[in-house]
Amino acid sequence: MNPPAGSRPRAAGRGGRPAVLSRERIVAAAVEILDAEGLEALTMRRLGARLDVAAMSLYRHLPNRDALLTALVGHLFAEAAAEPVPAVPWTEALRLFALAYRRTLLAHPDAVPLLATHPVDVDTGLTLLAGLLERFAASGVARQDALTAVQSVGVYVLGHALAQVGRPPGTRPAAPVADPAVAAFYDEWFEAGLLAMVTGFERRLTA
Repeated sequence: MNPPAGSRPRAAGRGGRPAVLSRERIVAAAVEILDAEGLEALTMRRLGARLDVAAMSLYRHLPNRDALLTALVGHLFAEAAAEPVPAVPWTEALRLFALAYRRTLLAHPDAVPLLATHPVDVDTGLTLLAGLLERFAASGVARQDALTAVQSVGVYVLGHALAQVGRPPGTRPAAPVADPAVAAFYDEWFEAGLLAMVTGFERRLTA
């Protein structure tokens, strides 16, 4: 017997019940759409279809698309900051953070313009960067100076990623660079700029 017109089958969970909808599940599905179809395709209606639920049910967890984008930005930044910060000098910790952030951005090229235009929530960012900031504090670097260094390096990482995978609005990002020589060029360029920034802050903050 066919279901009534307009009805939508729902993903079954344990015991045949509908799968539980959660903020984490919604954001994970949003990342999948972002990577597969681009930022422009990421609408509440498309997300509902991906999760096999009515779009209105998403608003119980995220009130609008802006809230979804904020959650998505936080999720991706958390991915970049997921690894524990080792007990190393703050200069090395800052370099490791930059490398991890770049890896995340290049793994999600459609997220680059999103993160460039939707900054991470301040409280979320401070929580995720607590380990990195502790490395500065351990060397006696003032918190505001540490924040300036971290934010500056973060902007550099974003800008460099835009140079590598940026695209005009409304178009999909270019395919990942397959030519090893081109990839090596971007890697060397990034490392040179990062070294200059970290060295400059080291001289300024330890003078």
